[in-house]
Amino acid sequence: MNETRRVVLEALAGGPVSGPELAESLDISRAAVWKHVEGLREGGFDIASDGSGYVLEGVERYSGPTVEYDLEAPFEIEYHDSIGSTNDRARELAAGGANDVAVLADEQTGGRGRLERAWRAPSGGVWLSVVCRPTIPLARASQYTLAAAVATATAAREAGVNAGIKWPNDVIVPVGDDGSYRKLAGILTEMEGETDRIEWLVVGIGVNANIDAADLPDEATSIAEEVGEIDRRRFVQRVLEVFDTYRNDLERVIPAWRDLALTLGQRVRVERDGETLVGVARNVTDTGALRVELEGGETVTITAGDCEHLRPV
Repeated sequence: MNETRRVVLEALAGGPVSGPELAESLDISRAAVWKHVEGLREGGFDIASDGSGYVLEGVERYSGPTVEYDLEAPFEIEYHDSIGSTNDRARELAAGGANDVAVLADEQTGGRGRLERAWRAPSGGVWLSVVCRPTIPLARASQYTLAAAVATATAAREAGVNAGIKWPNDVIVPVGDDGSYRKLAGILTEMEGETDRIEWLVVGIGVNANIDAADLPDEATSIAEEVGEIDRRRFVQRVLEVFDTYRNDLERVIPAWRDLALTLGQRVRVERDGETLVGVARNVTDTGALRVELEGGETVTITAGDCEHLRPV
C-alpha cells in the first residue's frame, strides 16, 4: 500500500472526513481522493459515504491491503487468490532483491513440505512465505525456522487451539496423553548463502485454518475443527508480529520454543540418514538440535531428521 493511500485510510478510520478536506490536507485533487477511496474499497475495506464525508466502517476481505492495515510488523504483503507455491514466489522475489515481503495466498495448487512432499493447501488455509535478509551466521539460520514455529503456535493458542510444537517445526494438537497428535501447521525454510553469511532466507508457513475435516488428511486437523472458523486476517497479522519479535531477538527463541514443545520428555522415533533412533527426547541445544537419550542409555544430538512421537513404554 503506498503512503498516500495509507494516510487516506488512517483519516477515514477517524472519519467521517470530506473529500475536499482530504484533498486539501494531502495536497491532491478531489479526483485523486476518489480514486484512492475506490482503490481501498476494491482492496476489501468497507467505506461508507454520506453528506458528512467518508468513513471506514470495517474490513471485509482477506487481502494484501487488509492484512497490512494495522499490522505491527514491517512486512509488505503480496496476496494471491490462488498460486502454485508461495515459497516459489518468495524465492523469485528474494532473487530480485526483495526484503521483508510476505507472500500470502488463499490456496496453493503446488504446495510442498520437507523433502518435496506434497502439502495439501486448499482454500481457507493460511499459506504464507516471508522473505528475509538476516545479518546472522549461517549456523543460526535454523533459529528463524524455530521462531516461525513459535509464532504459529502462539497465534493458534491465542485463537483458542491447544497447540504445541513437535520437533523441529511442526505445530500439532495433542490427542489424549499417549503421544498421539494431529498436525495443524508446518514450516519450510529455504535459503541462499555462503559460509559466513546469508544472502536471503524464505520461511514458508502453512496452517490448516478455516478448512473442513473432509478436506484434510486423516492425521491432520484445522483451527476450524478445533475451535471454529477464525479471522484469518488477524491470525496472519499475529503470526507476522510474533515472528518479527523473535527474529529481532534470537536469544529468546529457544526458551520460547521449549515452553511450547510437546516433544521434550516424549518417547520418539527419529529417522536420520537411513537409520532409526528410538529414545526419549530430553532437550534441544542452543541451535535447535534435539538431544535424545536412546534406549541403551547413550545420548545423541540430532540436527535433522523426521521425528515421530511414540506411545510410552
